[in-house]
Amino acid sequence: MANRKWHPGELLELSGYFWKTCTLHAAVKLDVFTCLGEKQLSGDAVAAKLKVAPDAIQRLLNALVALELLAKAGDKYVNTPPSKIFLSKDSPQYLGNIIMHHHHLVESWAQLDQSVQSGQPIRQRSSFSDEEWRESFLMGMFNMAMNMAPMLIPEIDISSRRHLLDLGGGPGTYAIHFCRHNPHLKATVFDLPTTRPFAEKTIRRFDLSDRIDFQSGNYLKDEIKGRYDAAWLSHILHAEGPDGCNQIIQKAVAVLRPGGIIIVHEFILNNSMDGPLFPALFSLNMLLGTESGQAYSEQQLIGMLAAAGAKDIQRLPVLTPNDSGIITGIV
Repeated sequence: MANRKWHPGELLELSGYFWKTCTLHAAVKLDVFTCLGEKQLSGDAVAAKLKVAPDAIQRLLNALVALELLAKAGDKYVNTPPSKIFLSKDSPQYLGNIIMHHHHLVESWAQLDQSVQSGQPIRQRSSFSDEEWRESFLMGMFNMAMNMAPMLIPEIDISSRRHLLDLGGGPGTYAIHFCRHNPHLKATVFDLPTTRPFAEKTIRRFDLSDRIDFQSGNYLKDEIKGRYDAAWLSHILHAEGPDGCNQIIQKAVAVLRPGGIIIVHEFILNNSMDGPLFPALFSLNMLLGTESGQAYSEQQLIGMLAAAGAKDIQRLPVLTPNDSGIITGIV
């Protein structure tokens, strides 16, 4: 039941919020925060470094100050501590790739009414689109996982497991963190052939090529080779309809040894499907970009795992900034 009492000012702020979003996107796309780095620069200096119009960049910089993403002293601009950490390419916690992925989604979100009318997607799936989109998507997933994995993986006990399947694992970020947290673990990342260069580069970066390999394939169409005692399915089910989800889970279960664990990481809706907010909005994002993808409720995901033969199904008590959750089962 809706209890919030909206007033016109709040509604107009919500309606115009994309102004703030597009200001952030432009700054990341132009690389303003990396340009500033540790320095204090004038608007003219930033314009010269970025080769942009001085008056226009001054307006953008002032708007970023108003958003508290930059600070200003006299005519000089400087990064705030959060901007330096999350928006500069020089930081290992850089979030710019996922922000650019969001930027690529803006055009389709502006056509949400058309997608609701037709029930059909407006855009291609990011993993199948052009190289720039695919890179921002894959490295955006790397950005998110790099920030999320350190808080999630210690909550998942696979210390007795020896071989992890990271199904649809993209650049392999979670496989990397699972292996770093579990010294005796090996992992296989299974994903599309176009993902291989990103994954192998990322795995080499963490000096784990001897423990993590890559298997190319489409998890709906191709055989998953090998036997495993843990399977990690992170944010892949929401791209498919219920039939596709059941197929993916069944294929993962089929390659697990007896007693193996299947771990599903998703944006999980409540069982009435009307919250939390981010999973509800994310379900609309899947409408815009996939034939049948959607966010699923805890009840639906548990039902899929049970149908594939999993037992001892439980939702782990983890809290994340974007309302993602983890459900496990033993086969």
